[in-house]
Amino acid sequence: MVADADPRLQQIAQKLKQLRLDKGYSSYEAFAFDHELPRVGYGRHEQGSNLTLKSLLRLLDFHYVSLADFFADGPRTQATTS
Repeated sequence: MVADADPRLQQIAQKLKQLRLDKGYSSYEAFAFDHELPRVGYGRHEQGSNLTLKSLLRLLDFHYVSLADFFADGPRTQATTS
């Protein structure tokens, strides 16, 4: 992990790593290669380095995950109307 990283960046990094693992990639390098991403840059994102919103959106597109779902902490429920 990146030294003195913001805990929120660490949370984002962990979620990105989990998305990769859920896709069946045990190696971040293989994921980066298959998606034509810079290997070192992607590795840094998974370690908690600061990333741009544009980079995050691109990564979420690879996983077909919306921003809302990525940042949701638990199951989302819909409000019911009476």
